[in-house]
Amino acid sequence: MNYYGDPITRLIEKFASLPGIGRKSAQRLAFHVIGMSEQEVKELTDAIISAKRDVKYCSVCCNLTDSDICPVCASPKRDHKTIMVVENPRDMAAYEKTKEYNGVYHVLHGAISPMAGVTPSDIKLKELLERIQKDTPDEIILATNPNVEGEATAMYISKLIKPLGIKVTRIANGVPVGGDLEYVDQVTLTRALEGRREL
Repeated sequence: MNYYGDPITRLIEKFASLPGIGRKSAQRLAFHVIGMSEQEVKELTDAIISAKRDVKYCSVCCNLTDSDICPVCASPKRDHKTIMVVENPRDMAAYEKTKEYNGVYHVLHGAISPMAGVTPSDIKLKELLERIQKDTPDEIILATNPNVEGEATAMYISKLIKPLGIKVTRIANGVPVGGDLEYVDQVTLTRALEGRREL
């Protein structure tokens, strides 16, 4: 039933169509926008339009940027011989927040998933291989997610790159800090055991 009239209902539906936004959150956002000043709404819509129009893929790593080359790839302070392969820009941002990694990245924009119809040609894999041929890095770090799709993607990339004589590593995964062993799944426990190191 349409309680609020077409404009508000349409706005709620648009917000609800966004990933991670449920009906209640969409309603809350819609009412917040209605309560904003016209200037604030204009600034919000301008920001959305500008992001959609001006953001593109970095010509080197495929990260999202508003210039030809993203700030990470453009930085001479980064180790350009070490490339960390991640699934999406959010994963890259997570590593950047640690301030522990000084190499560069390659963003795949997805993971291989035959069940979902995502093949190697649907992600930025061709661009990675072309980059490796051109830049001849010393190490490729595979930092895809520790799920079925991420593991399949890491294995696929590893099989393509290892014959080139480039060191290929996989990020460690295991028991999260603060986690209780009794609640951790068997695969994670096995990985934690395999990845043990001397203290």
